[in-house]
Amino acid sequence: MELRHLRYFVAVADEQNFTRAAEKLHISQPPLSRQIQDLEEELGMPLFERGSRPCRLTEAGRFFYAQATRLLEQADQAVRTTQRVAQLERRLVIGFVSSTMYGALPRLVRLYRAARPQVGLALHEMTTVEQLEALKTGRIDVGFGRIRLDDPAVKREVLREERLVLAIPSEHELAASTDPVSLVEAARHENLVYPRLPRPSYADQVLSLFRDLGVQPAAVHEVQEMQIALGLVAAGMGVCVVPVSVHRLRPDEIVYRPISEPQAVSPIIMSSRLHDSSPEIGVLRGLIDDIYQCQRTLGEWASSTRDR
Repeated sequence: MELRHLRYFVAVADEQNFTRAAEKLHISQPPLSRQIQDLEEELGMPLFERGSRPCRLTEAGRFFYAQATRLLEQADQAVRTTQRVAQLERRLVIGFVSSTMYGALPRLVRLYRAARPQVGLALHEMTTVEQLEALKTGRIDVGFGRIRLDDPAVKREVLREERLVLAIPSEHELAASTDPVSLVEAARHENLVYPRLPRPSYADQVLSLFRDLGVQPAAVHEVQEMQIALGLVAAGMGVCVVPVSVHRLRPDEIVYRPISEPQAVSPIIMSSRLHDSSPEIGVLRGLIDDIYQCQRTLGEWASSTRDR
């Protein structure tokens, strides 16, 4: 016995007519009659009084009707509940490196939550290396990092190249000017880099910029987190190359100077599982385009007002 047998039986009982029931079920009458006969044979008793007009239920048929309607309602309720649970279980998990939290990521999260309020959203801070493993094991759905790491199971997209600046203690000799500073000059001083582990990391990206210029910092102090590095800069322990988006941190203790070398940039990279066709990834990517388009428009407007 299948649920369709119960639905056919209830339809005939409700309509009291095989022809109207067949129309309601969008099937022809002969198959409906055969299904009712099969059901009666399986039960071993008639459910309708033969020859009656309209179709009337037998005593057994009336009892079975009560049970059948209850079972169908339970089945329908199970479907509805399962669909609601499925909606509640829909979630997007984002991995991010800490510096992206000072750029467009908070706005992206706000826009996504407004666009997809029915989808749960979770964020986990992790390095780019950790993001790749988390993507492959399903612990996150998308990652925002800064290191170009190749993995055949991961799709990578550079969203933008962010300018780097030099964070300098406010009383340091380099803090006296607001002009761009060269990394060659920065190398003459103690430099703080982060994170210490795992490698490769943003620290290697910064050290590579110095090596490309043929210089080496006077001293390199590795710390685990950007906030610790900036805290040590504020304490006068050295300078630190950071993305421009973090320039609002510790403004009374740190001076941020632009770096003159054009190659002093750090990519913001969006990573997801290869061939992941999740609609949530598509929504997220569309919102990113909207954010960057808005930023470009504001930048063009600001530039035009300065030229007037």
